[in-house]
Amino acid sequence: MRGRLNIFQETMLHWNDLHPYNAVHVVRIPGTPDPGRLAIVVNQTLDTLGLARLTIDRDGGRFLYESGVSPVEIKNVPAAGDCRQALAGEIESQLNLRFDWEKPFCPFRFFIVAETGGFFFGLVYFHAVADAEAIVLLLKRMAEGYAGVASGKDSPAPNPPLELHPPRRDGLLWRRPVLFLRKLAALPAQIRNMRSTARPRYADANDSRIGFTLFTVSMDELSALLQAARRWDVTVNDLLLALLFKALIPFATGRKPGSKRSKLSVGCIVNARSDAGLSGGDVFGLFLGSFTVTHAVPEGIGLRELARDIRTQTGQIKRHKLYLGAAMEMAFARRILSFYSTERRRKLYQKNYPLWGGVTNMNLNSLWPQPEGVWDYFRAVSTGPVTPLVLSVTTAGDHANVGLSHRTTVFSTADVERLKASLVQSISQMETPA
Repeated sequence: MRGRLNIFQETMLHWNDLHPYNAVHVVRIPGTPDPGRLAIVVNQTLDTLGLARLTIDRDGGRFLYESGVSPVEIKNVPAAGDCRQALAGEIESQLNLRFDWEKPFCPFRFFIVAETGGFFFGLVYFHAVADAEAIVLLLKRMAEGYAGVASGKDSPAPNPPLELHPPRRDGLLWRRPVLFLRKLAALPAQIRNMRSTARPRYADANDSRIGFTLFTVSMDELSALLQAARRWDVTVNDLLLALLFKALIPFATGRKPGSKRSKLSVGCIVNARSDAGLSGGDVFGLFLGSFTVTHAVPEGIGLRELARDIRTQTGQIKRHKLYLGAAMEMAFARRILSFYSTERRRKLYQKNYPLWGGVTNMNLNSLWPQPEGVWDYFRAVSTGPVTPLVLSVTTAGDHANVGLSHRTTVFSTADVERLKASLVQSISQMETPA
């Protein structure tokens, strides 16, 4: 086989054993949908790029893409009433539906949800195959190809070739001794943070069901959020982490000041393509980093103070590129987990890596400035076995869409509505300069 699995891919295969590990991207395309025409464009794109068939050899640590398999079908989802609700429901269903990767398979599924004046075109993918940037550019080819056909062109725009079996680039830390030593030096503090973090309560550790909801941050609210980040001298990502911390406070009811586990921890995914020396959209694969942030989050703490505290942590992480150490941590965790049964693995994450949530933040405008017309973009990511809640924030045009996926064994539907209301309220209150 031609490609070698990297640590992130191997880890996601392991996570998928415990919990369906998929992600979903959705683009809204103006106009009446033509499913037949869309299917032609999708299948031509997959076949031309060589993405239609994937074989994974986990034991050998290899994978291979090939063309020339049965055409994929596009699921037509009926939307009676609220189209956004139908969209959220289909995303939830897809997050809970496993890909059968143990034999040659297509790592993508597709669906459409029609609404007045346009339709939602969804791409579901086995997360181990690609990061968000690769999927955005793939969906862009398909959507723009379909739009070109729909406008009267004879065929989709030509698809430049992709590098489908790139060399592994997950060992960046090991090849940079200074960064490696900094990561080693930071590990004791990270371990202490995990040991001082309150644990979310899982009603049933074996229940992997994911719930999902969507909401939009309006143009005015996004503008206020951006202005607040500038006034407070923090990044937008710092502010999103602070918002999540604040929203989680009411759910960590077991915390007691001064107790052994009185803090909260959340995670964040980082696009590591630039660190890997990749530019442009010609490499298809998974190039990520990650980090965690821990804070005591006392009752009554202001959002500005919390965001600036978080900036202190993230500033050091970014300055020393500690997020590249995620591969090293995953390699160590996989080694440890290999000695445990599947049931004990689930509990081990929850006991020793007690994250309350995570953030994946993407500015679509830098990758795909939306064309004229009522286009839009949404994302959703599986929680996996590590974290019970994930915010997928996507800035598209002049607003942002937020997908909130959650483990239903930790957060009920009512809990998520409360958490969402807290996020929306905190964002809306930013309109008044502090």
